[in-house]
Amino acid sequence: MTMELDLTGRRALVTGAGQGVGRGIALGFAAAGAEVVVNDLRPERVAEVVDEIAAAGGSALGSPFDVTDYAAVTTAIEALGGVDVLVNNAGNAGAEGWSGLARFVDTEPAQWEPFLRVNLYGVLHCCRAALPAMITRGFGRVITIISDSGRTGEANMAAYATAKAGAAGLTRALALENGRHGITVNNISLGTMRTPVTEQTWSDPDNPTARKLMARYAIRRPGLPEDVAALAVFLASPQASWITGQTYPLNGGISFAQ
Repeated sequence: MTMELDLTGRRALVTGAGQGVGRGIALGFAAAGAEVVVNDLRPERVAEVVDEIAAAGGSALGSPFDVTDYAAVTTAIEALGGVDVLVNNAGNAGAEGWSGLARFVDTEPAQWEPFLRVNLYGVLHCCRAALPAMITRGFGRVITIISDSGRTGEANMAAYATAKAGAAGLTRALALENGRHGITVNNISLGTMRTPVTEQTWSDPDNPTARKLMARYAIRRPGLPEDVAALAVFLASPQASWITGQTYPLNGGISFAQ
């Protein structure tokens, strides 16, 4: 038996692919032969990743849009003629940025909204726009990047955890609805990642915050974008055609699936 991870002939849209985990996923899909549609809020970041993929011999095009804008999402995906693979990666709090940790009782609805708009409604928008063409073709892969804060809970991150848990529930519902159309829908649940946003924490190996955090992990390092890319490529591949509705913890062993 050989592993078939060749995605040649498939078009994959990766949201939030201008940096960090999304960029890593986009590069991984391109290396596997897919034509990658690079999405991000910022056109300049889209252009940088498209150029990077092209320089490596891959195929990519840019599609900057805001996942929280349903009309923009629908217009962009329809203009592409649909996609074979959708990776819902755009997250955190979108353009508004992370607002910091706080107890739920010390927050107000206005502080919840950015997390819900990007991490839940953004996923709803992209799935609603991409699924009709997948159904018509009889093939599709939907992969949503969630967080262990949504899978197991996390203090002081209630709105974010709620949004990620909601996206995971959407995955299970869509898996049940669309399996008969040749569409699989799965989640990848992340632990602590090393990305440009968190680089300051990891650049100093003696940083006490980093050392304390990593002591909780069985594998004593943060996750890397290429770790996520490897699993995402597998879930989009022919080898994963009988896997759907599942959540895969990718977290260095800080917690385990039950």
